[in-house]
Parts: sequence; structure tokens; C-alpha cells
Amino acid sequence: QVQLVESGGGLVQAGGSLRLSCAMSGRTFSLYNMGWLRQAPGKEREFAAGIRWSGSTTYYADSVKGRFTISRDNAKNTVYLQMNSLKPEDTAVYYCAARTGPPIATTEYDYWGQGTQVTVSS
Repeated sequence: QVQLVESGGGLVQAGGSLRLSCAMSGRTFSLYNMGWLRQAPGKEREFAAGIRWSGSTTYYADSVKGRFTISRDNAKNTVYLQMNSLKPEDTAVYYCAARTGPPIATTEYDYWGQGTQVTVSS
């Protein structure tokens, strides 16, 4: 019943910025913890950022802390990932995901979007 649709990916030079968006339909968005996960070629999927259902607490992988910001607008059923100071190592498919409980800093989410490609050139 849950549908997640990501947008905002693309090609950017190192040091640049992108903002990803993810819209949920089919369920009550405000009841779900949300996460952004990413998978680089040849690597396992990893947790990048997450946010509680209320927006009261955020979580970040050490690799993105200080550069990425996750936020949500429950009135718009949308979660965002602002990515600044991008590095070539950030190149990956980025997935929006939802789950109903803890933990948030995990790759084991219940619902997934189709993914959006982010490529950072040096």
C-alpha cells in the first residue's frame, strides 16, 4: 500500500550540492520513521541518514555527518536530503525508505522507493 518516489538526483562536481526529495502515498506519512540509504557500485547498501516520525531526532552515518541534512514536512508527506560538499565517494543510488519502529540507523526498512542516481565527479 505504501509508495515512495524519489527525485532530485543527477550529476554534480565535487564540492557541489544536491537536494533529494521523497514523497509517500498510500499510508499515513506522519506515523513512519524515514531513512535515506545508498548503494555504490560493488558495495553493500548502507545507511546514510534517518529521521523520527515527529522530526524530533535525526541520525547520520559518520561519512556524511556535517555535510548532509535530513528533514521532513509531514503536511506535504515528503522527506528531504540536502547534500552539501559532495565528494566522489558519495556516488551511489540513493533510496528513500520507511519503517514503523526503531532502529532508524539500519538498512532493514519495510518500504523502499525506486532509487535515484547521484554521481559526483572529481
